[in-house]
Amino acid sequence: MLNKDEHIILKTDKLAIGYHTKKGNTIICDGINLELQQGKLIGLVGANGIGKSTFLRTLTTIQPPLEGSIYLNGRSILDYSNLELAKTMSLVLTEQLMSKNLTVFELVALGRQPYTNWVGNLSSEDISEVKKAIGLTNLNDLEHRKCFELSDGQLQKVMIARALAQGSDLIILDEPTTHLDMYHKAYVLKLLQKLTKETSITILFSSHEIDLAIQLCDTMIVMNDTGVISDSPCRLIEQGVFDTLFPKDLIGFDETTGSFRVKK
Repeated sequence: MLNKDEHIILKTDKLAIGYHTKKGNTIICDGINLELQQGKLIGLVGANGIGKSTFLRTLTTIQPPLEGSIYLNGRSILDYSNLELAKTMSLVLTEQLMSKNLTVFELVALGRQPYTNWVGNLSSEDISEVKKAIGLTNLNDLEHRKCFELSDGQLQKVMIARALAQGSDLIILDEPTTHLDMYHKAYVLKLLQKLTKETSITILFSSHEIDLAIQLCDTMIVMNDTGVISDSPCRLIEQGVFDTLFPKDLIGFDETTGSFRVKK
């Protein structure tokens, strides 16, 4: 039961995701009912090909839902203009960055595009928000470095800072730890956890790092063959949900340690 002061940032009602084809609709998952609370770190997990990216693309209006509704701050997401949506929701994708010749400051400043004039001039408020985002992501020492000089881990922090500079209530990241080593995977997810606590922004990310997500997330969304379930990691463990993610002949979930083990 939610407290009255716990604000719901995003809600889905009987949502069905998938694709429109000439032969009809291909439904990947339906009947999705979720509520994402303000200031929470939320991990989306599931096996490869289960539909995590399709789910995120639907939530961010990149592709339309097949059925059902999505509400952002209590308002249908379809009622938002592109500019309003950009001020409310930020998106960090896994695609290769095309503007690596920019400095860290310049790339983070792109997050202020919804607020700048048509020329793109930064106001003092814009500059302040960019500086704040750089500080929150511990990038002060790299502010004037070119992005092509950065490691994958550093560049991911810059992309998170750009999303922060956008000033939105919700940040959605598609596999932010891809191509990172174990240390930087943990570092990035710990950074996301810190940002939710310090800014009250809601952060939703998809990941294959299920063990790390279990340790760090307030809430997890699990996609499996039977549908979508969302709850705290502890309750999902108690319900045996993580045991349903992979074939049991090779991978097992240890409820005591909260981690997956290869069966010998």
